[in-house]
Amino acid sequence: MTDHPPPLLDQLASASLTDDGPCSSIKKAQFSDRVLIRDIVTRKDGGASLAGRHVRIGGWVKTGREQGRGTFAFLEINDGSCPANLQVIVDASVSDLSPLVSTGTCVSVEGLLKVPPEGTKQKIELRVEKVLHVGTVDPAKYPIPKTKLTLEFLRDVLHLRSRTNTISAVARIRNALAFATHSFFQEHGFLYVHTPIITTSDCEGAGEMFQVTTLINDAEKLEKDLIKNPPPSEADIEAAKLLVKETGEAVAQLKVNKASKADITASVAELTKAKENFSKLEERSKLKPGIPKKDGKIDYSQDFFARQAFLTVSGQLQVETYACALSSVYTFGPTFRAEHSHTSRHLAEFWMVEPELAFADIQDDMNCAEAYVKYMCQWLLDKCLDDMQFMAKNYDKGCIDRLNLVASTPFVRITYMEAVELLLDAVKGGKKFENKVEWGIDLASEHERYLTEVKFQKPVIVYNYPKDIKAFYMKVNDDKKTVAAMDILVPKVGELIGGSQREEQYEVLRERILEMGLPLEPYEWYLDLRRYGTVKHSGFGLGFERMILFATGIDNIRDVIPFPRYPGRADL
Repeated sequence: MTDHPPPLLDQLASASLTDDGPCSSIKKAQFSDRVLIRDIVTRKDGGASLAGRHVRIGGWVKTGREQGRGTFAFLEINDGSCPANLQVIVDASVSDLSPLVSTGTCVSVEGLLKVPPEGTKQKIELRVEKVLHVGTVDPAKYPIPKTKLTLEFLRDVLHLRSRTNTISAVARIRNALAFATHSFFQEHGFLYVHTPIITTSDCEGAGEMFQVTTLINDAEKLEKDLIKNPPPSEADIEAAKLLVKETGEAVAQLKVNKASKADITASVAELTKAKENFSKLEERSKLKPGIPKKDGKIDYSQDFFARQAFLTVSGQLQVETYACALSSVYTFGPTFRAEHSHTSRHLAEFWMVEPELAFADIQDDMNCAEAYVKYMCQWLLDKCLDDMQFMAKNYDKGCIDRLNLVASTPFVRITYMEAVELLLDAVKGGKKFENKVEWGIDLASEHERYLTEVKFQKPVIVYNYPKDIKAFYMKVNDDKKTVAAMDILVPKVGELIGGSQREEQYEVLRERILEMGLPLEPYEWYLDLRRYGTVKHSGFGLGFERMILFATGIDNIRDVIPFPRYPGRADL
């Protein structure tokens, strides 16, 4: 009986690239016959202990130059696994050098890792013995040269901007924060729920929603069809109607004359055909170009979902249905706002993290939100420090200190009333705000940043907001003037999280919906959660891109999402 070889994945996982050299191990990436540059250069010794190892790497040339009168070339290669590059040296005897040195060129090479001469910043470099692949670049046309480029410019080349140091670092930070999000909630017993992107409910009640409809496409198709095949004239319809009458009379006459069964059957078939033709003509004659209307309004019963539908602004309402059955849940997905805003803090498509906790009040909600933000900050410090150091060097020298501060400092908690009083005191002391400070306002970004950056110099949770500026689903407090809502404010960004205890009382919630001028019918299912087994519950939403802005110190939200959508732009 022969031994079976180990499973393929086990072989790949355990495969060492070489048997010689020092005892330090280095493994191939699974599903790719190469070593990640990260696994070479991010070691504590910078990779020096790997000298003598034969490896295969692949990546894109950041910089390249021919040296020694064209006898060899230096290449700085990056494969996206980390911010650092690997220096690669190629002799002209191994490969033609000119196609290799242009920025953006993709190469796959094999060679020997060696310690470079003393005095160089690299701890390890690769001496190429074989060039396996070259994806060439025309340097005269390549839009991402090695010169420093603005983030605004890069928005015009979305399909290539991920090759830059900044956008690739943002991508890794974004990935780390997404991983941290799932890790936090999974570790705390939450269930991940996928909520719908297409919805018939307006969670915010603001009406700034993208509509989902096929009526426009259908109207355009109909218009083209009517041009190509004009509707029947009245004469055509009358002729078809007359044919039905005459054919019917013929059938009747055959029956009177006791004609053969075959003749009657044939005549009935002609009558049926005439009726079908008349029906089609009559139906087609009623077709009118344009969007269907009823009583002067758009007839949404003719739409795809037989009612108005929108892209969601939040998964909160839907995820509440699962919280009211499974206790602790969260949703993490794209949301949409049809708001014509061109600020550095707004997108038309963005991602939201929205947990919902049953049997939890506003205090529990604040505790969960604070723990989650701290967890993400510590995660970046533990798992993504090299990328954060890049951000500190190039964009915001205080970003790592800010993460440390938030991860290790208890958040300040004040009521909305206390926040307004502090802002009024600041005004009395000579502080000037563009937005007037008074009870009932929705705190502006300048107010939020004053509280976090000047007054307390740490994150602040403001709670118990006036009910008139908050959504219908937030629990009304005993004073009947405020709701159990809370916002987490952080330095650099301002509002990072918004949440509340939800109103669990049926009558109160129903009245709030009507107060907001919203129709009851689309929210009957939401009211059912209060009719049947109602429960105290709370939740919050974190704007994922805002968290990345906070972490990185980058100024514009359009630069921390892979494919930004904003008024006038939806590239790719």
